[in-house]
Amino acid sequence: MTVVNWLLAHGWVLVLLGALAGSAGGGLLHHRRRRSRWEAVRRQGLRYGLAHLDALHHSRFEDAVRDLMRRDGCREAVRVGGGGDLGADVKATDPYGRRWVIQCKHQRSGLAGSAVGTPDLQVLNGTARQVHGADVAVIVTNGRVTAPAVAFAAQQRLHVVDRHTLAVWASGSRPLWELLRAVPPPRKPTALS
Repeated sequence: MTVVNWLLAHGWVLVLLGALAGSAGGGLLHHRRRRSRWEAVRRQGLRYGLAHLDALHHSRFEDAVRDLMRRDGCREAVRVGGGGDLGADVKATDPYGRRWVIQCKHQRSGLAGSAVGTPDLQVLNGTARQVHGADVAVIVTNGRVTAPAVAFAAQQRLHVVDRHTLAVWASGSRPLWELLRAVPPPRKPTALS
């Protein structure tokens, strides 16, 4: 009875609690709608063939990588590539709470194009964690990667998705984190972990 009398005397507390409850409910509804949209994309079974990926413009290739991350259940997967992207073309958060920063290197000629080299990985290494807060830093190409670049990536805990790995991932067989070695453990426990 004392609490009720106090609440009646301090009506602003009830208004504040009502506003907080309304805000929380709105946020929950927004989150559920967004998750539903992503699940719809995933159910569509988005798949790409290498010939299709090769034919894309480099910006559409970045869109395709973003869409593959969304297909695999990543929330907030966005394409941020362009001038001044500081080595990040796609950013995403996977269902385990890990933050992904992906640099895309599209080769119009596929394997016949120039190879991704160590300088490309050095840019990713210099910005992914420090600037973008990545837990997982990845370079994705529809082409090839030089042996020194692969060695550098292993030393720096960077992940390389070459043409072969891209083909497996784009075919829809498994999410990217199941195809890569030594991906950091989940940030937070989830129903999936």
